[in-house]
Amino acid sequence: MTHADEEEVKRLLYEDAGWQYTPPPPPVPAGFHRFALVHEEFGVAGFGDERYAGVRERPPEGCVPVDWGCFALECERPGKTLLDAVAGTVAEVRREHGLVLNSLGVEKPQEWLGGDKDGDAAVIAAHLLLMGTHRARLLGYGRKDLVRLLDSTGIE
Repeated sequence: MTHADEEEVKRLLYEDAGWQYTPPPPPVPAGFHRFALVHEEFGVAGFGDERYAGVRERPPEGCVPVDWGCFALECERPGKTLLDAVAGTVAEVRREHGLVLNSLGVEKPQEWLGGDKDGDAAVIAAHLLLMGTHRARLLGYGRKDLVRLLDSTGIE
């Protein structure tokens, strides 16, 4: 079975069920990664909040602001890895707009998908890191606390 066959089967299943089928987007160019960055404020602020005006008007290159019930950016950005592309985008938004995006919008991060360093598993890992950093900041933990925790795991 080829990828095209798999998508055709999926399309037919959706049609038979009466659901709308949306084909997957085309692959990103080599060296680019597709991801969404979200600013989750747990219902405090919506997409139209004034804090997002600057980034809505001048989003990072390769990103489009979208309303997911909260502010989000859908991005196709360059990077050596997915984590590199996410980190560069988060840093640019923080530097240019003073906003720290704190999620990749993963609904069930406990559902580990695959082992591709730039695939779904990497999106989940990046999401958990951003979410954990955001929540640690809310609790009053700083960079040194988080680095100490990472160092204690033996990660190189």
